[in-house]
Amino acid sequence: MLKKCLRIALFLVVSQVAMAQEFDYGKVSKLELEEKTHPIDSSASAAFLFKQRTTFFQFSDSEGFQVVTEIYERIKIYDKEGFDYATKQVNLYRANQGNKEKFTGLKAASYNLVKGKIEESKLKKDGIFETELSDYYDQTKFTMPNVKEGTVVEYKYRITSPFIYNVDEYVMQENVPINKIEASFSAPEFYNFKINVKGYLSVSPVKTTNRKTIISSGADRSGNVTSFNANKLEYIDHIHTYTLANVPAMREEPYVNNIDNYRSTVKYELSYVKYPNSIPKYYSTTWEDVVKSIYDNPRFGEELNKNGYYEDDIDVLIEGVTDPANKLALLFNYVKSRVKWNGYYGYNTNLGVRKAYKEQTGNIADVNLMLTSMLRYAGLDANPILVSTRGNGVAIFPTREGYNYVIAGINIGNSLVLLDASDTNSLPNVLPVRALNWRGRMIKKGEESLEVNLYPNALSSETKNVLANLQEDASLTGMIRNVKTLHDAKLYRDVFNGADEDNFIEKLENKYEMEIEDFKVDNAKELEMPITETFKFVKENQADIIGDKIYFSPLFFLRTAENPFKMEKREFPIDFGYPSENTYRVMVNLPEGYKVASLPEAKSMSLPENLGSFMFTITENGKQVQLLVRTTMNNALITPVYYDVLKEYFKQLIEKENEKVVLIKV
Repeated sequence: MLKKCLRIALFLVVSQVAMAQEFDYGKVSKLELEEKTHPIDSSASAAFLFKQRTTFFQFSDSEGFQVVTEIYERIKIYDKEGFDYATKQVNLYRANQGNKEKFTGLKAASYNLVKGKIEESKLKKDGIFETELSDYYDQTKFTMPNVKEGTVVEYKYRITSPFIYNVDEYVMQENVPINKIEASFSAPEFYNFKINVKGYLSVSPVKTTNRKTIISSGADRSGNVTSFNANKLEYIDHIHTYTLANVPAMREEPYVNNIDNYRSTVKYELSYVKYPNSIPKYYSTTWEDVVKSIYDNPRFGEELNKNGYYEDDIDVLIEGVTDPANKLALLFNYVKSRVKWNGYYGYNTNLGVRKAYKEQTGNIADVNLMLTSMLRYAGLDANPILVSTRGNGVAIFPTREGYNYVIAGINIGNSLVLLDASDTNSLPNVLPVRALNWRGRMIKKGEESLEVNLYPNALSSETKNVLANLQEDASLTGMIRNVKTLHDAKLYRDVFNGADEDNFIEKLENKYEMEIEDFKVDNAKELEMPITETFKFVKENQADIIGDKIYFSPLFFLRTAENPFKMEKREFPIDFGYPSENTYRVMVNLPEGYKVASLPEAKSMSLPENLGSFMFTITENGKQVQLLVRTTMNNALITPVYYDVLKEYFKQLIEKENEKVVLIKV
C-alpha cells in the first residue's frame, strides 16, 4: 500500500512539473541532460519531453488557402535502443498536377553534458536526406549529430500543403512516454471538419473562436490603364487546443494486426466546404457521401465501365462456359497471369485499366477494378470493395482517407466470394494477409454501399504427422509430413516459391536446430491443392536421462515453449489473422530395453462462445507412444473481454504440451 501511494505521489509531482514547465527552442536544461531514466517509466529507452504541433490555414493571393503545420519536439534518449528517435522521417504528398507539400524552416540540434557544461551540436546539411518514395510521396529524413546515451535532441520545421482536405493525424501517444503535449488546430468557418478520436486516452479539445480578416488584391486592365483593387473578407476561425501530460508509452503486444489501430490519435477530416454565397460541397459526412465522392472520381467509377480493350480476349476465354464458379476461376486466373501488381496501393487507378492491360502492370486499383469489370462483362454480380490494409489502420468513421486498397467481391448464390488478383498465390476467399483487416465497404451499382466482413469463415489447417525413433542417447530420428491448406498454404507458398530451396532448408534446419535430408514439397504451384512438405530429420538432446529413466515431451521440438500473453490486462483485440486448426499426430518408437512407466493424462478444453478448443490424447502399446494434439481457433478476432480466459487457456495448453512421458529400463 505504501509503494502504491508513493507511485501515485510521484505521478502527481511529475504531472505538475510537466504542465508547469515552459519549453523554448535552444533552452535545454542540465536537469534534462542529467536524467538517467524516465521518472515514471524506468523501462523507457527514450521519451518526448515536449511535443508541440500547430496546424492552421494561411491565405495568399497566389495560392489561396493552404494548410500549414508547425512541429516542435524535444526528445530525451536514455540508452542505445532509443537512438532511433534521433532520426526523423517526414513524408510529403505530391499530386499528379504538380501540387505538392513543402518542407521548410528546419532547425535541429543535439545536446550533451560534457564536463558539467552543455554542449550543442547543430544539424548540418550532410545529415539531411531527400528521397522520392513513390509516384505520390517524397520524403525528407534527418539524423541528429553526436547522439549518445543521455543526449537530448530537439527540432522544429514547417509543412505547407495545398491539400486542404488532407490534414495529418494528430498522434497523441507514442511507443515511448510523452511528458507534455501541446497541440492546436484552427480552420476558417468555410471548412467544416469532423473530429475522429481513437485510442484509450481521454482526449478532447478546448474550443474557442477568433475573428479574422483577409484582404486580397487584384488588378483590372482596361486599354492601357491598369487599376488595382482590394477585397476584404471577414470570417471566424474555429480553434481547437489540446494539452496532455504524462502520456504512457504504447506497448507492443502479440497478435495485434496493427498497433496504430489502438494508438490515441485525433483525425480532422474535411466534411464539407461552404464559401459565402455558395452551396455546400460535401466530402465525407456520411458513408453515402464518401462512396459518392470515390465513385464519381473518373479513376474509379469510369474505369469499371471500360471493356472494349479486353472484349475479344474474354469472349474467347469464356466461350461455352455457363457455370458461374468456372467463369470466376477462369477470369481470376487470367488477370493474375496477365497483369502484375507494381507494389502500389490505392483505390483509384494509376495507369488506368486500359493502359495497365496493355503494359501488363498496374497498381491495386488497376488490377482489381479491371477484374471487377471483366466479371461483370461475363454476367456475374461483381462489385469493388474498399479496404484499409493492416498497415493503414481501420476505417471506423465515414472517411475517404481511411481506405487505401480495393478488391473484388462476387455474389454467387447466398455466398460472397472475395478476390484479390494482385497476389499470385491468392485464391477465392484466400486474400493476402495485408487485406485481412476487419471490414471493407462494397460499392454496388448505383453507388449504394454496405459493410463486408473480410475475415474468412473456413478454417485454414496445418497437419503434422511425425514418425520418430527415440534413441537411448536421447537423440531423435524420423520423418515429418506437413500438410497445409488455405491461408496456411498460401503463407508457405509466399516464402517457398520465391526462395532458393537450399536456403529454405538451411533456415528450416536453423529454426529447429536439426539436420534435414530428403526434403520435398508437393503442390507448390497447384494452388487449389493442399501443399505438402516432407523430410527426414536428426535432432540431438530430445530427452533427459536420469539414472535408469528417460523423460521426454511427446511433442519434442514442436511443443509451445511460452505463453504469448504476458500482460496483466489487455485493451486491444487479439487478432490471429484468420481462423485455423493445427493437428499433430506423433508416433514415437521407444528405445530397445525401455517401457513406459507413466504417461501424461488426456485433456480437452474449450474457450467460451465456441471461440476455440484444445485436445490432447496419448496412448502406448509397449513399443510405441502415440499422441494426438489438436488446437482450433474458430474466430480470427477475439475481443479483450476474453483476454483472461485466453491467457489461462494458453497457460494450461503449454503446461500439458510440456508434460513428460517417463520410460524405465525393463
